[in-house]
Amino acid sequence: MTTDSATAIQGAVHTFLAAKREEQVRFLAELIKVPSDNPPGDCAPHATRAAELLEGLGYAVERHVVPDALVKANGMISATNLIVRRSFGTGGPTVALNAHGDVVAPGEGWTVDPYAASVKDGWMYGRGVAVSKSDFASYTYALMALDELARQGVALNGTVELHLTYDEEAGGEIGPRWLLDQGLTKPDYAVSAGFSYGIVTAHNGCLHLEVEVRGKSAHAALPATGIDALEAATVILSWLYQHRAGYAATVSAVPGIGSPQLTVGLISGGINTNVVPDRITFRLDRRMIPEEQGATVEATLCQVIAAAAAERPEATVTVRRILLAEPLKPIAGTDRLTDAISRHATRILGEPVAAKGVPIYTDARHYAAAGIPTVLYGAGPHTIEEANAHRADERLPLSDLYKATEVMALTLVDFLTA
Repeated sequence: MTTDSATAIQGAVHTFLAAKREEQVRFLAELIKVPSDNPPGDCAPHATRAAELLEGLGYAVERHVVPDALVKANGMISATNLIVRRSFGTGGPTVALNAHGDVVAPGEGWTVDPYAASVKDGWMYGRGVAVSKSDFASYTYALMALDELARQGVALNGTVELHLTYDEEAGGEIGPRWLLDQGLTKPDYAVSAGFSYGIVTAHNGCLHLEVEVRGKSAHAALPATGIDALEAATVILSWLYQHRAGYAATVSAVPGIGSPQLTVGLISGGINTNVVPDRITFRLDRRMIPEEQGATVEATLCQVIAAAAAERPEATVTVRRILLAEPLKPIAGTDRLTDAISRHATRILGEPVAAKGVPIYTDARHYAAAGIPTVLYGAGPHTIEEANAHRADERLPLSDLYKATEVMALTLVDFLTA
């Protein structure tokens, strides 16, 4: 593509999207107004509304209903994943754009209705507006910009797929992974929801384990006749915290990741105040840096727990895996996505936009695990904190929605005109 033709395409994309801004905001607002909290994970109604909106824009929408048994096994009530496929010309790559429509529950502390999609001082407020219903809107309108270029006679060759899924907050097993495992899609590249001022090429993995400690109940007046499960659990927790102290010495080479982390976030058990507890369970969250592998991390933690349990052999300890999400790592081809997005984003946002890592985990990992070059990029401010993501008053600067949409449209043009 010559410099003149590239400039002309940039101008055409900008002009088209600028004329669609009010329509795009209404599209996003409609998505915010339909709750899709996960848990409880009754997300099929939101998929129905999203499909209606996409069909209203002229797109054919595939509705892929996840079987009830699988949905329930993943702790949800209903899930329907959506795919939109738009092919241009002949041949060319297939680029998938994935955003998730399930969101965390609003929680307390909101100053506005979390489902009203209210706009104040150029920011839209609402649960899911930044994570990641905004990218339903950015990706859809980026695709619309390509349709406009095709109408104007720009030669495009390739396919763009929208993957709108509904279980990221539950781990992503019945969203992107299910679509891939079922053979419903096999893209050459994938972009998943992110934020406008960074391109994520690596992120943490996550291991959740449940530890159950069983003892024997007894009257509190005669505690020696029982086996105190809480006392044994306390020993194990102490060992785990001592083990965690060594994590600070290991720092990922990926900027933005930091060190491994371990948190015991949930504990339950006991019968009553005057009874020796016969059962204690706790769950731990172990964040893995990209240099780590899940199987090795899990084996190490199980060894620590077993060694600690040996100090209280009268109690019985079992460990159950709840979740294992491997880290996202760059693979061959990731740099092509990064270079294209970085070039356009840096120009449009007026500041350097480069690749980095983040210490969270997402369902983007499933694309990379299938050998598909994958990055995270989408609409949003500089940081999760600035967006109030997963907090009260979640918000999105509409200017960033417009800019991210333009970046994605031009990135797609790069791939479909190569």
